[in-house]
Amino acid sequence: MEHLPFYISIVFGFTTLLTVLLFYVASNKSGTVMAVCAIWLALQVVISRSFFYTDTQSMPPRFIFLVGPPLLMILFLFITSKGQQFLDRFNPEVLNLLHIVRIPVELVLYWLCLEKMVPQLMTFEGQNFDILSGISAPIIYYLAYIKKSIGKNALLIWNIVCLLLLLNIVFTAVFSAPFPFQKFAFDQPNIAVLYFPYVWLPCTIVPLVLLSHLISIRRYFTQTSL
Repeated sequence: MEHLPFYISIVFGFTTLLTVLLFYVASNKSGTVMAVCAIWLALQVVISRSFFYTDTQSMPPRFIFLVGPPLLMILFLFITSKGQQFLDRFNPEVLNLLHIVRIPVELVLYWLCLEKMVPQLMTFEGQNFDILSGISAPIIYYLAYIKKSIGKNALLIWNIVCLLLLLNIVFTAVFSAPFPFQKFAFDQPNIAVLYFPYVWLPCTIVPLVLLSHLISIRRYFTQTSL
C-alpha cells in the first residue's frame, strides 16, 4: 500500500475518526462507546499490519473476523433489554448528521479505484450511489430538526432508502473481493479493504453507519417524537 498517494490514507483516517466521534456524541458521550471503538480500531491495526486478511482463499474467509464481531454486537444490542435501553439514549439529530461521512468515503473509494485498488463499480461512476446519502444528510437534518418541515414518515423513508443504498455497496464490495465466492470485478477486485487503514471501512465505518440507520428506524416505531 506504500505506492498509494499519502493524502488518500490521511482523508480516510480522518473520516474514520469523524465517524467514531459523531457516534460517540450521538451516544450522549458514552465512555463505553469510545472505549470499545478505540480498542477495536487499535486491534485491527495490529491484525491488518500482519497481513492476516490478505489470505483470501481460506474458508470461511478471514474477512469474517473483521465484520463478524460488529454485526454480532449490533444483534446483541437489538435483542437484549439492556441493549435496547442503551439504543434509546442515542441522539437522533447527531445520528442523522453522521451520514455526512459517506461523502469522503465515496471520494476515497474513487481515488482507490484510480489506483487500481477497488473496481469502478464500487464508485459513484459505477453502481454505488451511496454518496447521495451523504449529500442529503445535512438537508434532511435541516428540514427535520431545524425548520421542522418534515416529520417522522419522511425520516423513516429517507433512512430506509439510504439503508438500501448502503446494503447495495456492501454486497457489491463483498462479491467483488477476491474470495472463493467472488462474482464481480475479476479484472480489478476489491483488495483495498484487506489492508490497513482501509480495513476500518468494513469493520468500523460501515457498522456504525448501519447501526445509525437501524437505531433511527427503531425509534420510528418505539417513540412518538423525532
